[in-house]
Amino acid sequence: MVFSSISFLFYFLPCVILLYFISPRRLRNAILAVSSLIFYAWGEPRYILIMLFSTVVDYTCGKLIAREQSKGKSGKVFLIASIVINLSVLGFFKYYNFLAGNIMALFGMSNVGLLDITLPIGISFYTFQTMSYTIDVYRKNVGAQKSIINFATFVTLFPQLIAGPIVKYTDIAEELDNENRGSADMFSEGVARFIAGLGKKVLLANNIGILWDTVQSTPIAEMSVLYAWLGIIAFAFQIYFDFSGYSDMAIGLGKMFGLTFPENFNYPYISQSITEFWRRWHMTLGSWFREYVYIPLGGNRVNVPKHIRNILVVWLLTGIWHGANWNFLLWGVYYGVILLIEKLFLQNILRKLPRVFRHVYSILFILLGWVLFAFEDMTTGVAYLKIMFGNASFVNQKAIFDFLSYLPMLIILGVLSTPIKDKIMKIGFFKKIAPVVVPVMAIAVLLLSVAYLVESGYNPFLYFRF
Repeated sequence: MVFSSISFLFYFLPCVILLYFISPRRLRNAILAVSSLIFYAWGEPRYILIMLFSTVVDYTCGKLIAREQSKGKSGKVFLIASIVINLSVLGFFKYYNFLAGNIMALFGMSNVGLLDITLPIGISFYTFQTMSYTIDVYRKNVGAQKSIINFATFVTLFPQLIAGPIVKYTDIAEELDNENRGSADMFSEGVARFIAGLGKKVLLANNIGILWDTVQSTPIAEMSVLYAWLGIIAFAFQIYFDFSGYSDMAIGLGKMFGLTFPENFNYPYISQSITEFWRRWHMTLGSWFREYVYIPLGGNRVNVPKHIRNILVVWLLTGIWHGANWNFLLWGVYYGVILLIEKLFLQNILRKLPRVFRHVYSILFILLGWVLFAFEDMTTGVAYLKIMFGNASFVNQKAIFDFLSYLPMLIILGVLSTPIKDKIMKIGFFKKIAPVVVPVMAIAVLLLSVAYLVESGYNPFLYFRF
């Protein structure tokens, strides 16, 4: 089940909200936990045991770490147990077939050792979240959770279960334990944020995604330079509005239940360097790797060779976190190398250039990165890159037709990828009419989104299995 579906909007969510608010406050976390398990089981009931296993393992390890520390010991053995168990489960389901397949190909063996397993939805997200809990308990950044119900609520939270944002336990620990959390204003803010995200996903990402699917399915021999660039721009908009829209919906749902999730996007396409882009894109993932990998390795407080090593390790992990395929690994290394170049000398040069040149530089390398990300078949991806850089006719009739057809949508997406609308809403006149205009716009977006979902069968979610 995904948020942008009729079953979620008109059946699951209303029932959960009703049960949540009519229940005694002391039972509300239990209601959320059970509802979240139902939400997860809706799509993959056989994998619910893995989530429950992770919950029990990390709850137990957190308690044991705290117990050992109360005796003056470190409790490190239980931290290691938590990390090893979590990474083993994630590694088996996400990377076993990839590693086994490559080893067999290397030695010319048949694929007899591959297993018929699918990746459990959201395992990358909730594995990182549960590991952050035991690590923070070990670091004494937070106390061990006494209630397994409250901890299960944290692990299974359906608002951000399958695609983030990655919520660390420290982000919501106090709210989880507060039976009186939330307010009418917070709930209304959550509804507005959810609808905004729904509109991003359904009205924007889905529509521009049709263009990308059309371009992607076009035979390489029939593609022109303009069409290849048009396609990857469409993909860039699709993945941004798809994922940021989902994050907005998750943050909105969290507010409805009195929980404050961290922001995940901050207009990444206005960036003037790749370093800035990764401070604005999927911010909770970057924060997780920085806090639990980069800084423990020494961060930038080490000599240059080790600093280079730290950056490359983080970006290698960032790449393979997104998927068990060579294109994701290459995508991570690609950004690691660019970030290294920027940190070592390019940033100083960029600061001296006009803003427009810095922006063009950033968008160019972001788009090239999306080619690596979008094509799991690297042969096709390389062929696509060649076309982008002139290995085809510059333009053809199909490119002109689709460009003109989607031009209004591209302009809208470009404007909405910037904070222009936020600045407009702060102007005196618009600020005064906002209390009336914003609810009306929210209702309009909701009705249009529902109409689209009823009429259209096209509703992909790009981060569904990361």
